[in-house]
Amino acid sequence: MQLDSATTVVLGLGNLIHSDDGVGVHAVQRLQADCRVPTDVQLLDGGTLGLMLLNHVGGARRLLVIDAVDAGAPAGTLIRLEGEELRKIPGSGSVHQLGFADLLAALRITGQEPEEVVVLGIQPGSTELGASLSAPVADALNQVIEAAIAQLSKWL
Repeated sequence: MQLDSATTVVLGLGNLIHSDDGVGVHAVQRLQADCRVPTDVQLLDGGTLGLMLLNHVGGARRLLVIDAVDAGAPAGTLIRLEGEELRKIPGSGSVHQLGFADLLAALRITGQEPEEVVVLGIQPGSTELGASLSAPVADALNQVIEAAIAQLSKWL
């Protein structure tokens, strides 16, 4: 799928059967029902697809990623990464097989890197097997939704 160069993509990452790791997918599902999301924004449940997402986000002008991010903070803490901070994310080693850092590297190598990339993360409390979010992460879901809407409003 080739994207229009003006496209803004919101990508939710995560594994729904690893508790808090699924927070990005939960967030995108909530955004799909949110009337504040502009109609020209593409919402994408990226799950754990890793490099298979290259064809779905390559060529986008702006990329907003929502995911569980382990920064050693208390569970439910909202984490924002952009610019040079994204280049410091270690590759692989995540629950997502080939991780988000690998996807960013592939976008750079293929000349498809978005002009702007922002990651909104929530510090997970648990990534053990389980289908529900921990209480602190579930409580933080509204906060990440509001941060995503604010970022989209800033861009558009």
